[in-house]
Amino acid sequence: MSAAAAAEAPPPAKGKKKLILILAIVGVLVAGGGGAAVFMMKKKAAAEAEADGEDGPAATEHAAPKAAKHDPKAVPAFVPLDAFTVNLADRDADRYAQIGVTLEIEDAHLADQIKNYMPAIRNNILMAMADRTAGELLGRDGKAKLAEKIRRETSKALGAEVDDEDEAAAEDDGHGKPAAKPEAKGKKKKKKAAPALPIKAVHFSNFIIQ
Repeated sequence: MSAAAAAEAPPPAKGKKKLILILAIVGVLVAGGGGAAVFMMKKKAAAEAEADGEDGPAATEHAAPKAAKHDPKAVPAFVPLDAFTVNLADRDADRYAQIGVTLEIEDAHLADQIKNYMPAIRNNILMAMADRTAGELLGRDGKAKLAEKIRRETSKALGAEVDDEDEAAAEDDGHGKPAAKPEAKGKKKKKKAAPALPIKAVHFSNFIIQ
C-alpha cells in the first residue's frame, strides 16, 4: 500500500463514527417518543378509570341514600266510638261524665270485628266508667287508669285473654290499693305471660265531668 493511500484511510473511520452517533441520537429520540406515548396512554387510562369510578359502584356508595318508603301496614287504625254519658260513683252528689273514646288498633281488619261486638264493648266501657268518682277522674293519673281499664275491658269483649294479675295491678281504688277481685279468690296466679291485647291504646276525644 502506498503512503498516499495510508494517509487517506482515517476519514472513512471518522465517517462511520459520525453515522453511529446519528443513529444513536435517532434511537434515543424514538425511545423517548415511545416512552412519552406510553405515559400519555397510561394517563388517559387512569382518567377513564377515575371517570368510571365516579359513575360506578363507588359513586353509588357515596350517593345520598334514598328515603325509606312508608309502609302503610305500620300505620295504626283508629276506631272512634259514640260518646259515653254515665253517672259516676259519687255518693255525696249526683255527678256524671261525658267521655269520648277512640280505640287504637294495629290491624285495620279488626275494626269490623269491633263493630260486631259493639253492644258488649259499650257495656264493658260503661261499667268501667261507672266505678269511678269525679275526684278520681279529674286528675291525669285517674284518666290514665281509666284508659287502661277500658283497653282491657274492650279486649275482653273481643274474646282476648287478660291476665288477672296484671289487671289487678292496673286497677286502683285511688288510694294505692288494688281493687278486690272476688272471682279470683282461690285461684292460682297465672305465671305465663298474657298475649298481646287487640286494643293497642285508648284515647279520649273529650272528657267532661259535671
